Amino acid sequence: MRIIVGFLLLVSMQLNAQNNTLNFFRENYIKAVSDKKLCLQMIKELEELKGEPIFLAYLGGLQSVKANHVFNPIKKLSTFNRGKSNIEKAVKLSPTNPEIRFIRLSIQKNIPGFLGYKSNIQEDIKLINSNQFAISSNVVLQHIEELIKK
Repeated sequence: MRIIVGFLLLVSMQLNAQNNTLNFFRENYIKAVSDKKLCLQMIKELEELKGEPIFLAYLGGLQSVKANHVFNPIKKLSTFNRGKSNIEKAVKLSPTNPEIRFIRLSIQKNIPGFLGYKSNIQEDIKLINSNQFAISSNVVLQHIEELIKK
């Protein structure tokens, strides 16, 4: 019995730590657009996290944002494409996750059209609106509301 209780306690502690980590990325995602240092720090931390599609989506979103902080046009495009690829992988891994769709939507609505990455805007808005109940973070809900108003 003690082994089971200990195991459940360990799992609970890991889930709590993961949730705290996720909250950090949620709260700072938008700030990374204007804060290069924060953006790079978050990317570094996310590159060390493995397994969860939501972390892959945030990594992709931040890599796409990082392209704003890069001056060399070739490097800017390759940085953006790496982020786009990670976002699309996350969508494939968890296609109905509204938070992952928010991340993709936030990139697609804010990048120049010539990059050709705007084809999922209406699809993502529809999925987010029909699955908002699955989002427990008030920060993410606020970001979604602000983004969809744009």
